[in-house]
Amino acid sequence: MQITDTLATLVSEALEAAQASASLPAAGDVEIKIERPKLAEHGDFSTSLPLALARSMRMAPIQIAQAIAEAIPEHEMVGNVAHAAPGFVNFTLSTTWLQSQIDIVRSAGEDFGSVTSGAGKSVQVEFVSVNPTGPLHVGHARGAVIGSSLANVLAAAGYEVQREYYVNDAGNQMRVFYDTLYSRYMQAAGHDVPLPDPAYPGEYLQDLASNLLKDLGDGSVSKEKADAIADLAPESLKRTLDDIREVLSTLGVSYDQWFHESDLLTTGRFEEVLAFLEDADLIVERDGAKWFAATKLGLEEDIVVIRSGEGGPTYFGTDIAYHHEKFLARKFDRVINVWGADHHGHVARMKALLQAFGLDPDRLTIILNQIVNFKNEGESLKFSKRNNVMVTVEELIEEVGADSCRFTFLSRSPESHMEFDLGLAKTQSSENPVYYVQYGHARMASILRTAAEREISYDTADLSLLTHARELELIRKIIELPAVVERAAERLEPHHLPHYAMDLARSLQRFYEDCRVVSSEEGELEISRARLQLVEAAKVALSRTLTLMGMSSPESM
Repeated sequence: MQITDTLATLVSEALEAAQASASLPAAGDVEIKIERPKLAEHGDFSTSLPLALARSMRMAPIQIAQAIAEAIPEHEMVGNVAHAAPGFVNFTLSTTWLQSQIDIVRSAGEDFGSVTSGAGKSVQVEFVSVNPTGPLHVGHARGAVIGSSLANVLAAAGYEVQREYYVNDAGNQMRVFYDTLYSRYMQAAGHDVPLPDPAYPGEYLQDLASNLLKDLGDGSVSKEKADAIADLAPESLKRTLDDIREVLSTLGVSYDQWFHESDLLTTGRFEEVLAFLEDADLIVERDGAKWFAATKLGLEEDIVVIRSGEGGPTYFGTDIAYHHEKFLARKFDRVINVWGADHHGHVARMKALLQAFGLDPDRLTIILNQIVNFKNEGESLKFSKRNNVMVTVEELIEEVGADSCRFTFLSRSPESHMEFDLGLAKTQSSENPVYYVQYGHARMASILRTAAEREISYDTADLSLLTHARELELIRKIIELPAVVERAAERLEPHHLPHYAMDLARSLQRFYEDCRVVSSEEGELEISRARLQLVEAAKVALSRTLTLMGMSSPESM
């Protein structure tokens, strides 16, 4: 149970007791919120319940606060309870209880911070899902980091999580890709075959075509275009996906499943779902095309699902079948799609789609991550191969490192525009938050190594010696992690992790400056043992936070 849950229970019991003794009148059902006060002198936690009860109880809120504070039951977690104007009940955590948490954190180890709010529920997180037509652009990195970190957080909250990449291998973009590949393949074989219109630009397809010619031979040169493409397509798709998979792995991103759009067509699911919508009178034919009758569900216009002529399914058409498969075949309780901001017009369509399936639209959450602007030495960067400025995720990772990428992209909420300062990300000083946080972990590891070298055992320690303000401050910050995980999972906001990591690193810095940890002197040995246990607990908390962010926890720097 979280600290706030325990305190809310104590407040509820106090309210009932005060009403039973006639200190307070009846008030009906109330929602008890426990929050952190803005000022440290007001304690660790607070509730403004008396302000909410003042009208129904017809009493001054300060009197209600006093009655509740006086009726709070004794609890090992609570050191002091006080009422404050205009109507707050403030709680200060017990020093003895805080000290006892060090053992709990150390015992939990890699599982520290896990909660159970999502237990028994399944959730799919689909992210990146870029068309497999070339290398990942820097604009795709933010969604990759947000999606993978969010999946980590949800797993830590107890959800059964599936991470998925949706491979768009059956749409119009792939037809253009294969048409262009054929021309490049023929050109590599010495034949003057013009590029199609439209065509995919860039050097990637030229390199891919040349490699296919070298590895597969020129057997497809003499074939009809359709047959040649049938030969080249499987291997070109495999190589493109392998490249994407490798780059994402370098960024610390992996998937449980790569789901192919083409499977929706070959298995008949698309036709099955289309028939379902036709039976529900939600498909209309107009201008030779088939449309999803979204206007019947409150949207302003209908949406094409099958193009006229030989056009085949639209992107939205296969998306219908894909989400039917997610919810009604694989039966995920929740689905979260992390998409680029350019998909904002698609959100209402997807919600209407769930409505058409008879499902609660709130079971689908679409997170739109805004574009990232990059700068270096104060100047904005315009990505261009011609100007020798990196354009791929691989180049970004080579420039600043995967950990800097992840921390920086996570530091702001997805809906916020952000600037990525390449110079700062490479700086090895406390000015760089990535370096500052990881250095905090390395410093704790160094302290523990020093203790081992001096043969100072701290398996047992008198934790009651930890009474210094910096020690208690650090414990308070350490034990916040479960609440941070729960909040991040509930709100789908992994950006709380880097902020917590910075706060914890600052607490570590203050503790390190004011409290000498390792001492072999006889009179200081016991406090050293206690502080070494505290350092180990801090290291556990910081390492878990870095892991949830998909970052490494360096033992030295």
